Amino acid sequence: MSLPTHVKIVEVGPRDGLQNEQQTIPAAIKIALVDMLTGAGFSNIEAASFVSPKWVPQMATSTEVMAQIARRDGVLYSALTPNMQGFEAALLARADEVVIFGSASEAFSQKNINCSIAESLERFRPVAAAAKLNGLRLRGSISCTLGCPYQGEVALDSVADVVSRMRELGCDEIDIADTIGVGTPHRVQAVMQRAAQEFPLAQLSGHFHDTYGQALANIYASLEVGIAIFHASVAGLGGCPYAKGATGNIATEDVLYLMQGLGITTGIDLHAVVDAGQFISQHLGRKAVSRAGNAIAAARAG
Repeated sequence: MSLPTHVKIVEVGPRDGLQNEQQTIPAAIKIALVDMLTGAGFSNIEAASFVSPKWVPQMATSTEVMAQIARRDGVLYSALTPNMQGFEAALLARADEVVIFGSASEAFSQKNINCSIAESLERFRPVAAAAKLNGLRLRGSISCTLGCPYQGEVALDSVADVVSRMRELGCDEIDIADTIGVGTPHRVQAVMQRAAQEFPLAQLSGHFHDTYGQALANIYASLEVGIAIFHASVAGLGGCPYAKGATGNIATEDVLYLMQGLGITTGIDLHAVVDAGQFISQHLGRKAVSRAGNAIAAARAG
């Protein structure tokens, strides 16, 4: 099967990447990062999360960030909204897309939010309805589709069940996420193909973590079955909370380098993303996790 000729990269660094950072990152730095990513050409940036600051203190500045970023026409600025309170805040902040989330693992759902998968998704019904009523795009994100830190393997039918429930809620796009990064190419293809029986392939996305170094291979495997939307995090921001010291999100620079080598267009300027990655890494006081980003930066400096 031929690979897609164009791929959409959803940049998740400003939200998913930064939310686990221990040091407080000033709003001005987050705004500058989002603006650099907008300038690099992304069509979708996950910029904020309207959750209780008690649970995710790093995202307490989301309203300020959304108010001050330099928006560009045609760019979707997404926000995570766990409940109606979060949705109302996202609406006021002029989010273009709201993100709801569920798990494919019953054990993960019970352990994290003390309720079943079905109950957790039922809670999103008013959020989904409000998003549609207000003309906002709705994205669903499914965690632990390739494995769970508590129950281990996750059945294909469990993933398919959550995909169908999210379809019923009216999701425009659904993320298939390998939260702990245990997926390998053949399993990834099986999961994507099963999910595609419940939801259009063109609206499914891959969100891979690089815990075991498999994320790029899993992206290539997804391309082979026709997936053309991927999530990535500038400079590889975001660790994996379930594997001590492990990397989390795949680095955007590495994904862009792969796409460039495959002749797949993204509409994104790799060198501008390298600049953004070096900028945020310098602020955090550590080297970027991105291999391509660090190699390009070193070659330019040399």
